[in-house]
Amino acid sequence: MADLDRKSQGLGNRPALLLVDLIESFTDPDCPLGSEADDVVEANRRLLDVFRARGLPVAYTTVVYHDDRQARVFRDRVPALELLKPGTHWVSIDPRLAAQPGEPVFEKQWASAFFRTGLDEYLRGQNVDSLVVTGLTTSGCVRATVVDGLQHDYKVVVPREAVGDRNADAHRANLFDLNAKYADVLDLNEVLEGLERF
Repeated sequence: MADLDRKSQGLGNRPALLLVDLIESFTDPDCPLGSEADDVVEANRRLLDVFRARGLPVAYTTVVYHDDRQARVFRDRVPALELLKPGTHWVSIDPRLAAQPGEPVFEKQWASAFFRTGLDEYLRGQNVDSLVVTGLTTSGCVRATVVDGLQHDYKVVVPREAVGDRNADAHRANLFDLNAKYADVLDLNEVLEGLERF
């Protein structure tokens, strides 16, 4: 069966960088939720430098469970999520990518950065029309956020070097599928070049 016909959309007039769950529990391979993510962190550092230099919006997500009722089915499905408690270092943004003043960190309890958070309101308030979505993991929270980004009418770009997954096959398959339907999956250098016009 042939692939769907699709049009590349790229960035709009006011992109934001959204770093999904680049928190210590996901970037530390010693954590049950983590993986070797140094290359992903470095790609995100390069993107942060460019977005900040151009005064473009930057936002982060973390996952935090404040009580036993939040996302109970998800937590029962993936018991390692129980590590993500308030005040633990596991829910902190990786210090190599620390947020600066004015860069919000949205707490979430489910996969999508849009689900039951104030992310969309923040983006609308910043006049954002497109997203560069990065982070961990490609097959989980990144994918859910990309799909929801499209469903909130944002053009979405995913720099392939700036996302990662514990499973290489899942990573490749999800990038293929995201590019087929929901986003432009591009090389990091292509994204950086596209940001030069801002």
